[in-house]
Amino acid sequence: MTSSSPSRAPRARPGRAGAPRPRRTQAERSAATQTRVLEAALEVLLERGYGGLTTTRVAGRAGVSRGALLHQYPTKEALVVAAVDHVSRCWGDELRTQATALPAAGDRLLRVHELLWAALSGPIFYSALDLWVAGRTDPVLRETLLPFERAFIRGTRALVAEMYGPELASRPRAREAIDIVMHTMRGAALALLLRPERSAAIDLRLLTDIVVGLLAEGEPPP
Repeated sequence: MTSSSPSRAPRARPGRAGAPRPRRTQAERSAATQTRVLEAALEVLLERGYGGLTTTRVAGRAGVSRGALLHQYPTKEALVVAAVDHVSRCWGDELRTQATALPAAGDRLLRVHELLWAALSGPIFYSALDLWVAGRTDPVLRETLLPFERAFIRGTRALVAEMYGPELASRPRAREAIDIVMHTMRGAALALLLRPERSAAIDLRLLTDIVVGLLAEGEPPP
């Protein structure tokens, strides 16, 4: 008695349970390919840096032809900025989801800062940092990067305010407090580049105490 190969799933037959899924549309296939390209670009950027990233390497990692890649992203600069933008949007969506599970009071600010630090000291920050450094001496990259940089700062600021909640985000010095958090975390993440063993490069409780003090300023006494 022979057995069927476990590596091949049986095809669904008409009239039986488990009807085949409908074929994807051209738009769905194109979107899936685009996502593969952007994720492959980010992987190559993290592994080799901006100087070592080529469209040929990204196309090979994504499993697409170089021509197909260049059809969507005609330049290397457009490709890497789109990749970082894509992953930062996914990051924002994930943080919003995680924030819904945070307590409404108590240590909420500290928990928010813990989530932000985990994200801002990870791959998104380091891939963007590599582009910022390269953009200092590459005018084409710099011009391509500037709109993303402005949008990223505005988006991150709005995301932190959303995670703080409307009551705290409406305080007179909320914008200033959020900027201090972002700049402090960026600086601390830089410190980890050469000394990654310093996992406690930032005192989040101290940072939270500073933010609490700023948010309390200008508020009427209880």
